[in-house]
Amino acid sequence: MTAPNSQLRVDYKPSGEAVVPERPRKTVRNRYWLMLLFAVIVGVGFQLFNQSATASHSTLTVGTVNRTSNLAPDADTLAASGTTQTPAPIGISVQMKVRRGDSMARLFAANDLSAADLDSIMRLGDDTDQLKTILPGQLIDVTHDAQGHVLSLHTQIDTAHVLDIRDAAQGYVARVSEIPTTIHTAYAHGVIENSLFDAASRAGLDDGVTMQLIHLYAWDIDFAHDIQSGDSFSVLYQKIQRQGQPIADGDILAAEFTTGGKTFKVIRYTDPDGDTGYYTPDGHNVRKALIRAPVAFSRISSGFSLHRLNPVLGYTRAHQGVDYAAPTGTPIKAAGDGRIIFRGRKGGYGNCIMIQHGGGYSTLYAHMSRFRRGLHVGSHVEQDQVIGYVGMTGVATGPHLHFEVRVNGVPRNPRTVKLPDAAPILAKYLPDFERQSGMLLAQLDNVNETRLASTASSNNNGNTGTAR
Repeated sequence: MTAPNSQLRVDYKPSGEAVVPERPRKTVRNRYWLMLLFAVIVGVGFQLFNQSATASHSTLTVGTVNRTSNLAPDADTLAASGTTQTPAPIGISVQMKVRRGDSMARLFAANDLSAADLDSIMRLGDDTDQLKTILPGQLIDVTHDAQGHVLSLHTQIDTAHVLDIRDAAQGYVARVSEIPTTIHTAYAHGVIENSLFDAASRAGLDDGVTMQLIHLYAWDIDFAHDIQSGDSFSVLYQKIQRQGQPIADGDILAAEFTTGGKTFKVIRYTDPDGDTGYYTPDGHNVRKALIRAPVAFSRISSGFSLHRLNPVLGYTRAHQGVDYAAPTGTPIKAAGDGRIIFRGRKGGYGNCIMIQHGGGYSTLYAHMSRFRRGLHVGSHVEQDQVIGYVGMTGVATGPHLHFEVRVNGVPRNPRTVKLPDAAPILAKYLPDFERQSGMLLAQLDNVNETRLASTASSNNNGNTGTAR
């Protein structure tokens, strides 16, 4: 039997070596390009990643620089410049605005600040006692770290002071410092039409300066009876500002008051010893040893008279003082320095105090509702010191102060009696006083002349009014 013809494999060799058929060139070329493309993609990805990492590093670096730029100068720089500023700590800043019903504990809790830090701050003593009575609208600036630990606290505690607290190595340190103030000289002029307070308000004076004006002239002018329509005043005074904002009017520097055809001038002067007072241009003290009206009154209900019909008793008798009508409880002040020689109940006078002054002068205060505590016979009192309160004890038809002035035991009219002068400027200080008072009076005269010129110009243009 003949075996069928078998076809030999083309990849077979008698030597036993396998013959590997040659791969097509196209397949090799494709793989080469794929590998090249992969390498390019990997390279681009690596470059993008490297740029991203560099950008992140740059961002962190910028943040650090910004924080560093917020730091105050270092201690050596501050010492060289003479500055005592404390470097501000780096941290998170928050401003808390106080609302009605808020407390420091409530504000700390609302802002996730450490209650333990607040306790440490409140234990610092007097400086931080102000934080116990925070007021609506008050702003409190706090710097803290991410855990709520307080690094610093700053707030304005009143119109003149700020409180700063910082975390130091030994614990929290508090400091209260004054807000820098500037003082400017201001001028006001007024003409009385209805009342002094109305004229002063129209001139731009606050009640504090108006009361100073009344007090300065209280020894020479009876503001209840002497003031008339057309009387005028001019005032040089201080205006106090903080951080560029006016906060109050200060002391009167010089003033003039014209009433009844007479002009009274006063000048403020501080001598080299530091004593301050108000004087006339010739150096006499405007302050008298006694004041004519020792109570804030609404009207004089009865004047001095040797023949007055007593409204209670119904017959004529001498009224040896002046009655100043005022509400019950109005403070009564000592008319001058002296010593109490009587305190108690005195017949129709009711509750009464008598004070002995120098030079043979004495004063009597009657119908008091009560005496001020701590005063007794022998007590020394000073002018303007409260000694009691208005009432209607004794023989009286309404609440008022009955006030008497006696000279060597003889009753005199408190409104007209010549009052003893207080001490004038010492002779050794007169040259200094004349120099300072001359400058103030020249300034007052200058602004008065400017006002008159302005008023004349306005009138020529058909306008009327008072320049201020």
